[in-house]
Formats: sequence, C-alpha cells, structure tokens
Amino acid sequence: MARYIAAIDQGTTSSRCIVFDAAGSIAAVAQKEHRQIFPRPGWVEHDAQEIWANVNGVVAAALAKLGIGPADLAAVGITNQRETTVVWEQATGRPIANAIVWQDTRTDRLVADLGGEIGQDRFRAETGLPLATYFSGPKIRWLLDNVEGARAAAERGELLFGTMETWLIWKLTGRHVTDVTNASRTLLMNLNSLDWDDGLLAAIGVPRGMLPQIRPSSEVYGHAVGVLEGVPVAAALGDQQAALFGQTCFSPGEGKCTYGTGAFFLMNTGQDLVHSKNGLLTTVGYQIDGQPAVYALEGSIAVAGSLVQWVRDNLGLIRSAAEIEPLARSVADNGGCYVVPAFAGLFAPYWRPDARGVIAGLTGYITKAHIARAALEAVAWQVREVADAMAIDSGRPLVTLKADGGMTANDLLMQFQADVLDAPVVRPKVAETTCLGAAYAAGLAVGFWPDLDTLRAQWARDAAWAPKMTAEVRARELAQWKKAVQRTLGWAD
Repeated sequence: MARYIAAIDQGTTSSRCIVFDAAGSIAAVAQKEHRQIFPRPGWVEHDAQEIWANVNGVVAAALAKLGIGPADLAAVGITNQRETTVVWEQATGRPIANAIVWQDTRTDRLVADLGGEIGQDRFRAETGLPLATYFSGPKIRWLLDNVEGARAAAERGELLFGTMETWLIWKLTGRHVTDVTNASRTLLMNLNSLDWDDGLLAAIGVPRGMLPQIRPSSEVYGHAVGVLEGVPVAAALGDQQAALFGQTCFSPGEGKCTYGTGAFFLMNTGQDLVHSKNGLLTTVGYQIDGQPAVYALEGSIAVAGSLVQWVRDNLGLIRSAAEIEPLARSVADNGGCYVVPAFAGLFAPYWRPDARGVIAGLTGYITKAHIARAALEAVAWQVREVADAMAIDSGRPLVTLKADGGMTANDLLMQFQADVLDAPVVRPKVAETTCLGAAYAAGLAVGFWPDLDTLRAQWARDAAWAPKMTAEVRARELAQWKKAVQRTLGWAD
C-alpha cells in the first residue's frame, strides 16, 4: 500500500517537491531555484523548459531522500504561481516564448485600452477581478500579438495556453487541463458558470481552442509518465488557494495570509459570490470533485519576501535573508522611515499600476537598520490594509490570522503584524501549507484521506503572537504609512 502523498510546488522563484506521510507531516523536501529573466523594466519572464527540468530533478531528489519510488506514492498534487502564462506548440511541446510572470507589467497599455471608458471594472461582474496587468488573459493576447505567426497558429489550433500547473500536467500526463482556481485568475472564466466566457474571449482576443479544459481542484486528471511513472496526478490549485486548503479554512469566514514572494490574504466565503467594493478580488477557493465550488475574497500584495531579497541583492544591506531580523532588531523603531515597495505598481486594495516604490522620511539619523526594519514593517502594513478592506466587504472583523510561508519564521515581523492588526497571528506546525494543501486535495481524490474533518483534525498550532502595541501608536503609524503610500502614486506615465 502506498504510504505517501507528493506535492509539487512550482513557485515564482523555485520549484519544490515535498513528500507527506499519512499524518500530514513532512517526510522529505527538495528544492531548486530557477532564473529570473528581466529583459526590460517591468518585464519578468521564466524559462518553462528550465522549470520542467527542475521539477523532474526535485521530484527525483525528494524520493531519493526517502529511498522510495513512484509505487510508494498514492498520488501527486500540483500547486503553482498562478497567473504566469505559457503558450506552447501542441505538436512539439516547445514554448513560443519565455513564460510571462504574474509580476510582469508589459500589458499596461493593452489593459488601459481594454478598459476604455469603463476602466478597471469592465469585466469585474463576470470574473470578480479588476482589469489589471496581473492576470493571464492580457498576457496571452500580448504573446499572440507580438510573437511572429502566433495568432495565426493559435487560430489554426496549433498552440496551447496554460498557467504553470497546466504546463506540468500536460508534460506529465498529456492532458490539457486546468483547475477552477487557476482558471479564475485569467480574466477569461465566468465565476458563475465556471467555464470560459465567449464574450470575455472575444473582448480580450483569445481563441477558445488554445484554452485547457476546466476541472475541479481535487480530481484524478491522469497518470504520470517519467519520474512519477504511474502515479495519479490528482490535484491542482493555485498557490494561494492551496494554502487556504492546507490551513483547513473550510468554513465561511476562515482565512489565511501566505508570506512568500508576495503576500496573499484569502477568506473563505462558502458558496456565496461576494463582489468586493474595496479593491479585493473575488476568486474560486477550491472545488472538490462532485461538490459545488467554494469561493473566496483575496487581497494580493505584490512585494513581501521579494522585498527582503531586494534589500539583500540590490541594496547590499544584508548578506542573507535571515540577517534582516537581527539587523532590524538592533533599533527600537523605524526612526520615522517608511518603505513602500511599489516596484511594479500597487496591488490590493489600490490597484495602481502607475505607483512606484519610495523610501520616505529619510533624515541624517536613519541607518541601514532603520531601513531594514521599515522593509519588514512594510509587509505588515500592506496586510493590514487588505484586512481592513476584507472586514468591510465580508462584514466579518478579523479575529485571528492564520499565517504561513517562509517569512513566518521572522518573529519580529509576526509580532509587528499582530500589533498593527490588533489581532492574534497564528503559525501552524506545518508551515509549508501551500504544498500541504495540494497534497491534501490529491489525497482526498484517491481516498488517502477520507474527508475534510480528518484534515481539520490534523491541523496544529506551532506559535502565536498577541498584539502589544497601544491603539495610539497604531493609529499614528498607520497614518504615516498611508502618507508614504500617497507619495508613490502617479509616478509612472
């Protein structure tokens, strides 16, 4: 009998394979980074072929660490960076260009043209999303318009589109499918029908024939070949929805924030489609085969962990990401300095592609330690603004924040997050909830775990932080943060 479930996490900066046992504990991990390609300002690309090779490598390495083979796996689930867009030739499997990453802003003029007089809200009723460079639909259109011969080939049915889970499932099984969570991030799927919308396809300019079939998040899509020979590929979820599932936020009102390259706050709204009036996204949380889809509200923050990388790589203030916490702790506060990392515009709740980053409040007193502290605080303030919007839209004040992702290892950040939210922050025992969610969904599809109650019973708390900041300090610092945000607006033409 197979004793393990594997999860492939194809992320923005790396690909990982984590193998879980029946208790939901991590048995083995392997990870490999891939190149970040920046051809022009605002452009961000990945090599999909490199990523496929890395995925094969990390799967083989994780299995080797346990001394097991594919026969020991009950299933594999996939979670992925969501809006990143790949278009490839059906006959050869060769991408027609590098993948356009979710952070990429090259479609800003196209997005403005598509919005016309209506602007951001043109497709919101159907998709739950603002019209923004973030999403896949305009990225597909850009590739079809800018790669020689691409549109004609797409019209002939020779090209296939996918986000990264579609690319990996196609490479593993030969099936061209996506799940509802990833489809809901394209600006091409109707949230009510859970199918591609012909009106949206016509408006954005994407041929239906290149799109994958939309399936539930937890379902056997096919059986793998190669390094996972014979293993059922049984789940796909966008990374943030996978974390929601891994945090066992199965009831309306439950939510989580994942601190990765960006920060992503999702709240389960059940079978109710809640349309945001405060800059949030309405998205699909997950769908289990044979059951209705579960929806969610989401606040997306473009820059979180990548801000620490920027402090390390671009400013040279630290030599490793782990050094930022002791450096920030060496000062009592930010010294009046605020960092707003609008490197490619602001996401929720502002949705301002014209914003650019600032360091505000600089005086002769400011040291690199103050800048490091301000960078960590910037992550927490961005989450606070999303939490405020979510409370208004949902009618539910935040009681506790379930936090996961790599940055939750930073105790200073987590304490500051609790302080500015005025609510407890809780970290689960298994912090890798994105992979865990993909594993849970795959395990459900093949009967490795019987039901959601079993998964909920496995969730355990590792650490918690209670707010300590006074209301007066919180209000003053929030006002200063908002003042700094205003300085970022209108910078880019």
